[in-house]
Parts: sequence; structure tokens; C-alpha cells
Amino acid sequence: MAITKPSSGPDPILLTLFANRFMSVAEAMGRSLQQTSISTNIKERLDFSCALFAPDGDLVANAPFIPIHLGSMSFAVKYQMKLHGKELKDGDVLMTNSPHAGGSHLPDITIITPVFDKGTNEIIFFTASRGHHADIGGILPGSMPPTSVNIFEEGAEIVSLKIVNDGMFDKKGLYEYMVEKPAQYPGSSGCRNIKDVESDLKAQIAANYKGVQLITAIVEDYSLETVQEYMYHIRNNAENSVRNLLRDVVKQSGTNSLSAVDYLDDGTPIQLKVEIDEEKGSAVLDFEGTGCEVRGNLNAPISVVHSAVIYCMRAMLNVDIPLNAGCLVPIEVKIPKKSLLSPSRTAAVCGGNVLTSQRIVDVVLKAFHACAASQGCTNNLTFGTGGKDKNGVAIAGWGYYETIAGGSGGGPGWHGTSGVHTHITNTRIGDVEILERRYPVLIHRFGLRPGSAGKGKWNGGDGVIREFEFMQGMQVSILSERRTRTPYGMAGGEHAMMGRNTWIKQRRAEEGDIPEEASKEDLGPRHINIGGKATVFMGKGDHLLIETPGGGGWGRPDEGQLETTDKYKHPWEARGSFAERAAAQAGF
Repeated sequence: MAITKPSSGPDPILLTLFANRFMSVAEAMGRSLQQTSISTNIKERLDFSCALFAPDGDLVANAPFIPIHLGSMSFAVKYQMKLHGKELKDGDVLMTNSPHAGGSHLPDITIITPVFDKGTNEIIFFTASRGHHADIGGILPGSMPPTSVNIFEEGAEIVSLKIVNDGMFDKKGLYEYMVEKPAQYPGSSGCRNIKDVESDLKAQIAANYKGVQLITAIVEDYSLETVQEYMYHIRNNAENSVRNLLRDVVKQSGTNSLSAVDYLDDGTPIQLKVEIDEEKGSAVLDFEGTGCEVRGNLNAPISVVHSAVIYCMRAMLNVDIPLNAGCLVPIEVKIPKKSLLSPSRTAAVCGGNVLTSQRIVDVVLKAFHACAASQGCTNNLTFGTGGKDKNGVAIAGWGYYETIAGGSGGGPGWHGTSGVHTHITNTRIGDVEILERRYPVLIHRFGLRPGSAGKGKWNGGDGVIREFEFMQGMQVSILSERRTRTPYGMAGGEHAMMGRNTWIKQRRAEEGDIPEEASKEDLGPRHINIGGKATVFMGKGDHLLIETPGGGGWGRPDEGQLETTDKYKHPWEARGSFAERAAAQAGF
């Protein structure tokens, strides 16, 4: 359905009202999804996003979920519109996760529901939710293999599946795509816990339907014409805000040409040149000079690049507006073909969404001289059991996935934050109590990593230390960055410390770890640096010690801080799912 552009300026009160009404739809969808899901990853870690989209597929509004999801979901909605055209009908729900079809990486499954006008039966909105599912098959439990070299090793890829057709859930089709097809690739398994995935997908479908009900109610209250008019006003407001930001950048920097480069741990450059047209308030972001596609999984789909850029534009704005498609209207993004930011159809991408995206953000913020580098990583940890054995026989199992916090960078006027998920990720870490109750692991240490932050006039934040003990043998994988290159400081600020992943291995006679004439001193555990990207079978009693990077400092340390760091430390307060549940119960 075509959007009617407004003929007059917006009423400022209605503009604020509709911005909040649209955001409330996404927030209600998120609450529904959290309450009805069952996996730790979605229910506890909140690794999901919900949003509202215009009939042309542009992002209208979202709640503060996962930035890397929100900027790229529009690509998925538009791809499905092009694929299905006018075939969609009331009662249809689409499912997709393919990077070729607007996805980010395969564990992020997007559910899209069209909203129809009751009178004309035309599509007037889309509601969509994207959730990270802890196992969708592939060569390793957790479906985030650090060793993957093509997309088939990373699990089930779904370009488009009508998961609900005319109101009927396609359980058979889901099993085929999630279990049977991934297992056909040599060395790969199907989904190791299809029941959990199916349950969470149904929760996503229900969340979308909640959004359909709420946006339909808004249309009934104000009329479709008024609702879509203010949807346009909100996007226009975001566009004008970004144009003003670009003009201010030119005035403050004294130039309309900006540039920056940073590197992945393997040495691959991500290079950016920004040309700003001050008169129009527009900019061209050209990534020419970025490295070619890599054999590993740090390739980032085009949708992820745009998602990182739209996040940076919104983050640099000093106004309270919803993240929406208007933020990208003044921006032209140029991506060189055959680069790791425009990979081929079968390239491995699971690390590009969570790691390369962080480096893109680092480069954009560095070019705009906005702040020092944050940890530049999400420290992706997966462990589990099951899959195909050495004889190719499928064994039932499970997979767990989490990302681990680090330090954020300091900036002109603020200290970085310690122990926080930074930039394009906004998830929680798994609660220790829930993790130990549901999985055969113990957490020995979890706290800040003192001294890991870069010093400056404004200090960066410290990373964290998280130490696991595995109570049974299982496959453990880590996919991380900033293990060979430090998060940069700016304006004379110091760099932060790199991260480190250490396997504390118990000695076992069957593995040749115990020499015949060993002394007691020789029988202590071995400490093995496994690097940034590794998968290891860890035996019972083995530990994994993860030390995450800090954030860079801003300004020369000898310039002196205007305020002491302690003033920016907040008093401890109960947080996490238990605290939220107690607060919710107290509210009834």
C-alpha cells in the first residue's frame, strides 16, 4: 500500500504521542516474547528484538533491543515483500534467517507478520521479531563455530518459509528445514534441540500477533491516514536530525572529509572515508580499501554494515528520537564488491554479525572523532553436546550460547563504563544461578578485570573476568576479537588491554599429560592460551578463563580529570531476571 505523504507540518504533541505509541507496540511485543519463550538465550539473556515496519518495509519504530538486529531487519522484510508480492494473506507468517535475504547470521531467525487493513485488505504495516536461537545445527553445538569456512557448516539456512499458512503452523516444514536439511552437509548436524527452537518460534509468532492487535487498535483510534501521516513525520524528523548532525560535524572539525581505518585480529583492514555535503546535510560513507572476503566467518552481510552505520548515526544524535529508517536517508553507504563487507552467497558469516560489526562501529566513531574504542568484541562462548559422532550417527544433545561484557570507551566529557555489553549488542549475560541450574557448569569467578581500561583525562571502562568449570566432558568454543590488537584510545588517551582466553586443563594419564617420573609440582593443571577463535573438547574438571578487553581512554592522562572516576560509579543495586521478576510481582 502506498504511503500518503503529509500535506502540512506535524502537530508537536501528536508527533511525540505517535512516536511513543509506535515504540509501545514494540515494547509490548518484547514483553510478550520474553514471557512466553523458554530458552535461556531469549528469556533470560534477552537476545531478541521486536519492531514495527511500514508497508514499504522501512523501519518505523522499535524498543531499545539489539541494535544490530534493528537496522538489518528492514532488509529481511523488503526481501520477503519482493519474494511473495501480493500473495500474502491474513493468517500468513513468514520465517527467514538467510544473510542473502536480509539476515545477519543463521542463529538469528526473523519472524515477519503482515498487518492488513480490514476494509481494503491491503498491507498497512508489518510486525517482526528476531531472536537468537542457541542451536540450529551445523558442525558444533551452539551453531557459532569459530572454525567455519562456509555457511553450510553454521546450521540451517532458510531463505523463506511460510511458517504459518492461512492460520496453520507448518511443523513438518520446520522440521525439514531445521533438522533434515542441515544434516545433509558432511560433518554437520541438524538442530540439536528442536523442541526448544519450535517453542521459541511460536513465542515470536505470538509476539508479532500482539503487535498486530496493538497497531490495529491505534489505526481504529486515529484512522489509517493520520497514523501513516505521523509515521512519515517521525521518519522525516529523524532524517532532519541526522542532517543537522552532519552539518555540526563539519563546523566542529573544520573539514567535510573524514577518514579512519582499524584492523581485525587477522590483519584485515576496515577502511572508511566520509565525504559530507554541508549544504544538503548528507554524507557518503565509502568503505573502499576494506579487505577482501576472508576464508573464516568474519564476513559481514551488507545488511549488517547498514545496521552498524544507522546505529552510529543514532548514537551520535543528542535528541530523543526512535531509531528508524529516516536516520539513513541522508547517508549513502558504498561497499566494495568482493570485500568481507559484501561476501559471496556461501561465505561463512556467523562472526561477522557479532565481531566485524563491532569493528565497523569502531571505525565509524573513530572517523567522526566521537569516542575511544570500546572492547570491540562480544566474546561469544558456546558449549554443548550431541550432533553426529565419528560414525555419522546423530546423537541428541543441546547447546548453550552467551556473549560476555567488556569495557566501553571514554569520550569528551565522560568515563567509559566497566563490565557492559557495548554498541551493537545489548544483551544480558546469563545469570549465574540459572546457568548452573540448567547446565553442567560452575562459575568460579565473575567480576571486573582491574587495570584493563585505557587511562586518559576520561578513562575507559574495565573488561570482565569469567571463569567456568565443566562438570562433564563437552565441546567448548570461543569466537572473539581484540586478542592481538588493542582497543584504541583517542585524543591522547591510552589504549586498553587486549582480551585473553585460557584453558585450564586437568592432567590425565590417558591423554599423556602425566609423565612417569612426575613430581607433585608437575601434576598441577596446564594453562593453555587457546587464542581468539578455538573449539576444544574440555573434560570433566577443566576450566575456561575468559578475560575480556577494556575500553580506550580519551584525552591525555596528564591533563587531569575534571571529576574522579569514583563519581561515575553507580551504587550496587539488584539486577537481572530475578530482580525484575520480584519487581513485577510487587507491581501487581
